[in-house]
Amino acid sequence: MNILGKISVIGLAGAFVLGLGTVSTFNDAQAAWEPKKPVEFVIMAGKGGGADKLSRFIQSIIEKHKLSSKPFVPVNKGGGSGAEALVYLKQRQGDPHVIMATLNSYYTTPLRQPNLGIDIAKFTPITKMADDTFQLWVHSDTTIKSVEDYVKAVKSAGSANWKMGGTGSGQEDSLVTAMLEKKFGIKHTYVPYKGGGTVAKELIGKHINSTVNNPSEQVGFWDAGKSRPLASFTPKGKVSGKFGNIPTFEELGHGNDMVYYMQRSVIAPAGIDKDVQAFYVGVFDKVYKSAEWQDYMKKKGLIPGWLTGDALTAYFLEGRDVHKQLLKASGELK
Repeated sequence: MNILGKISVIGLAGAFVLGLGTVSTFNDAQAAWEPKKPVEFVIMAGKGGGADKLSRFIQSIIEKHKLSSKPFVPVNKGGGSGAEALVYLKQRQGDPHVIMATLNSYYTTPLRQPNLGIDIAKFTPITKMADDTFQLWVHSDTTIKSVEDYVKAVKSAGSANWKMGGTGSGQEDSLVTAMLEKKFGIKHTYVPYKGGGTVAKELIGKHINSTVNNPSEQVGFWDAGKSRPLASFTPKGKVSGKFGNIPTFEELGHGNDMVYYMQRSVIAPAGIDKDVQAFYVGVFDKVYKSAEWQDYMKKKGLIPGWLTGDALTAYFLEGRDVHKQLLKASGELK
C-alpha cells in the first residue's frame, strides 16, 4: 500500500519528512569547478521571513569561512508565492552561477499555477539542510494559555472577527490553518502577507489575532515576552532546545495527525554540469557541518536532515504528491 493509503491526508506532510534517511553522493575531490563571478542566491520568498533569514545566515557562514572564491549574493524573488523565483530559475537553465533556497511553495505554487510550466523534477538538487517547524502563536497580552482556550476564543469571536495571519493563499501557513480548522471545527479569516517576518510583526502590533509562524520568525518576540506559543506541529522529541519545550498537539492529547514541516533546501537550474553541482554540494556540506549551522538549528527549532543527489529529487517528488493531496483537502486544488 502506498503512503496515501497508509496515512490520513492531514498527517502526510510529517510522514514523508520522517520517512527518508541521509544520503551523500558527492565529495570534495569531484568539485573541480569554481564560480567565475558572484553567485545569485535566489530566495523564493520576501524579506524578513524564515527562508530569508535562513538563507542570509547560510551566506554569512560561506563568507566567514571563505567557502567560495566568489560571493553568494542573496536575491529575494517572492512574487506570486514564489512563482517569480521558479520562472527565473527555469529561464536560467544551464547557468552555473544561480542557486535557489526553497520552501514548501516549491511544491504548492507549481500545483496551483500550472500555467507556469514548472516541473520541479527537472531542477538540479543540491541539498536539504533541515526541516523547519510551525507553532501556533498568540499575543502574550491575551488570556489564551492553551489550545482549548484558543478554540473557545475563535468560536466565540466568530470567523469574521478572528484574523489568522499567513504568507499567502495555498502556501504553508494556509495549509496549517486548514489543519487547525478541520481538527477543531473552527474557522478563521485568513489574512495573507508577503512574508513570515511581516506576519510576526502584525501579531505583535495586534493587527491579527494568531499566526502559525516558524520559530525563526517569532523567536525574537517570544524572547521579549511579546508572543506566546500554544502548541507545536511536530512529533514528540523531534525538536531540541527551547522550542522542544513547546508541547506538541500529540502531547496535549489531540492525536498524531497535527504534523507539518517546511523543507529548507537548495537547488540549481536544470542542465548544469556535474562538477558545478558537486561544487555547490561541497560548499553546503561544509556549511552543514559548521558549528554555526549546528547551533543555528538548535536555537531556531530546526530538525537536522542532510539529503542530496537522486534521493533529494525523490524526496521532492514525494513532497509534491503529499502537497497535492493537502491542497485538495483544503479546497485549494480540485
